[in-house]
Amino acid sequence: MPHTIHPVQRPQAVKFADVSLLRRTLRRHAAGVTIITVPGPAGFTATSFTSVSLEPALVSFCVATIASVTQAVQQAERFAVHLLGSHDSLLADRFARSGVDRFAGTACLQEPDGLPILTVVPAWLSARVVARYAAGDHVLVIGEVDNGGVRNEAPGLVRHDGAYARAVELSPQPAQVQSRKSPEPVMADAPSDLEQRRA
Repeated sequence: MPHTIHPVQRPQAVKFADVSLLRRTLRRHAAGVTIITVPGPAGFTATSFTSVSLEPALVSFCVATIASVTQAVQQAERFAVHLLGSHDSLLADRFARSGVDRFAGTACLQEPDGLPILTVVPAWLSARVVARYAAGDHVLVIGEVDNGGVRNEAPGLVRHDGAYARAVELSPQPAQVQSRKSPEPVMADAPSDLEQRRA
């Protein structure tokens, strides 16, 4: 029997006044670092990328309404998401910086519609925009994936608590510990501090 999804009944919205607390809380969330590009060319560094659905293949990202690239994002019919490797922190910094040519010195291909695809990153996806939503001080963009690829298996670049870090597998894994029948609990090393940064 299918589940019925009911809208959540909420009392009158209350504004969360402590913005600094919200920021400190969100800094505890480790997020993958990506670069979003649109025709123009225009692009920016984002940690808001997420997979929405596999069937159909939908992905999303957010961009601040005051960002320099927002107009280009609003006009774009397609976008590309570039998943960065741990060696790409300088590239991430460049695409997060204002007042510079973010594409200077970066190898990329241009699709017929003008969409730039960076060729120096481990993996990428391109998508057709299917929806945009105003979401407070950001715009939420949803796209249906139409192409993509994985160039190498480099560890991913993540951001947490104000710093870049490399995404690595914790060792040993629980399944491995079980198979060894260790008589004592095995504690994996704690991951290094990582941070989400607004695009």
